Amino acid sequence: MIPRYARPEMVAVWSPETKFRIWFEIEAHACDALAELGVIPKEAAKTIWEKGGAATFDIDRIDAIERETKHDVIAFLTHLSEIVGPDARFVHQGMTSSDVLDTCLNVQLTKATDLLLADLDALLAALEKRAFEHKDTVTIGRSHGIHAEPTTFGIKLAQAYVEFQRCRERLVNAREEIATCAISGAVGSFANIDPRVEEHVAEAMGLKPEPVSTQVIPRDRHAMYFATLGVIASSVERLATEIRHLQRTEVLEAEEFFSKGQKGSSAMPHKRNPVLTENLTGLARMVRSYAMPAMENVALWHERDISHSSVERYIGPDATITLDFALARLTGVVEKLLVYPERMTGNMDRLGGLVHSQRILLALTQAGVSREDAYRLVQRNAMKVWESYHVAGSATVDFLEELLKDEEVRAALSEEEIRARFDLGYHTKHADTIFTRVFGRAS
Repeated sequence: MIPRYARPEMVAVWSPETKFRIWFEIEAHACDALAELGVIPKEAAKTIWEKGGAATFDIDRIDAIERETKHDVIAFLTHLSEIVGPDARFVHQGMTSSDVLDTCLNVQLTKATDLLLADLDALLAALEKRAFEHKDTVTIGRSHGIHAEPTTFGIKLAQAYVEFQRCRERLVNAREEIATCAISGAVGSFANIDPRVEEHVAEAMGLKPEPVSTQVIPRDRHAMYFATLGVIASSVERLATEIRHLQRTEVLEAEEFFSKGQKGSSAMPHKRNPVLTENLTGLARMVRSYAMPAMENVALWHERDISHSSVERYIGPDATITLDFALARLTGVVEKLLVYPERMTGNMDRLGGLVHSQRILLALTQAGVSREDAYRLVQRNAMKVWESYHVAGSATVDFLEELLKDEEVRAALSEEEIRARFDLGYHTKHADTIFTRVFGRAS
């Protein structure tokens, strides 16, 4: 975890204090269930809660014990016994380390997921607001980076909205899949602990019992979880990349907010760089990189090994902390994004009307011209415009005028029919339909 890319609430989920508190709660809830089953005295369970619940666990002391025992759970239990006293002998009855570690990890992942879901809600709200703001802001759509046909900037943002809506649905499903509990003892057979203890702990910790834990919770669950985070990161990068392209000097249709006193370059005072979205691109790469080791963790030896453990100590905190930061940063970018409608119109106009080429093509075919001939007629006039654009950087030949001068085109279409195909409103007439599909309303 790098503090530069971390937010306090998510960092707290993965702090040693939080981890040891969860460990204690797992053990204490298990003691409650054992007491109800008559395995340990009820007074002992009460004492464990009273003394352990009020305690502040000494991280340095636990670390010192672990340096001797070389076992983190034993180190914690030893420290807990120092706090609780003689009744601590009833803690961890019939349990194994994985019961504590795996259940704790899944509690932390669910807590982290709840923060990520809140992040997505904030991003969705920002995208919805800006989408409606620019529902009718006409801009050029691009394919292969080249001007294609007009759309609206609001439709662009609506696309991002539904993509992150899908991300949210996937994350909800991933949370459900990861929210399992294992209190099944060595090799997961429940030989030394009643399954009812697991059921009690699971309910108390907001989880559900793992059907078969084999001592460890199966890591296919975690693989799917981290893969889901990777997909969300990819959607972050998609929108960030769009904004980066739109901020290029030659385009400049949208731009990251540039605050007073901000500096864009140590060498060039004129620079206003898309540093936030470039940063998001890099952070997305990191989140995606955690999915692969999570998948490699699935193949453990027999009922249990710890080859996954070191991996998860990295990727659990790092993936969730990084994605939390990235989502919050992207929300800020969207909320403050500077949008330049005049520049969008100007960029469209630079191609001298070429964006209407398909409408002319279709009009010719509907007038009886074969598609091959129609394409040839439109393209030969379009290329004249392109050639003038290449020379001047803005078309000096007008597509409409070239079509009106083309005798073969005029043989099929009247001037009025040609001019009618240059209406921008034609391309945006279904914006309300799209918005109703996405948001359930058009305004």
